Amino acid sequence: MRILVVEDEPEVADLVRRALREATWAADVAETGAAALEALAIFDYDMVVLDLGLPDIDGFEVCRRWRARGGRTPILMLTARSGLSARVAGLDAGADDYLAKPFAIEGCCHWCWGWALAPSCSGPWRSWWSVA
Repeated sequence: MRILVVEDEPEVADLVRRALREATWAADVAETGAAALEALAIFDYDMVVLDLGLPDIDGFEVCRRWRARGGRTPILMLTARSGLSARVAGLDAGADDYLAKPFAIEGCCHWCWGWALAPSCSGPWRSWWSVA
């Protein structure tokens, strides 16, 4: 299992990367939206943990661009924006779920385990419940 962590805060990126590696997964880190899109185009990731507040392209746009390219990788948005409108915007951009900071690292790892155990759930169900 290979996971891309897209996070510009080094402490948070390191925490998530270490926790995922302790769960026996390979975890790479991208610090910008551009670096995330490049990594997604090169490597076949099993899932993405994506921050919204990136220094160049925000996480909403990274998600939109990846989905527009046909990317079906499950995406968990991990962000300090906890309001309902941000959650809806994240899901509408193509994210599969949304976890607000501060968060328990166990919650992030359990989300990854859930998607790892049910990979067939990615994507097709999205069309029937979109609020857009």
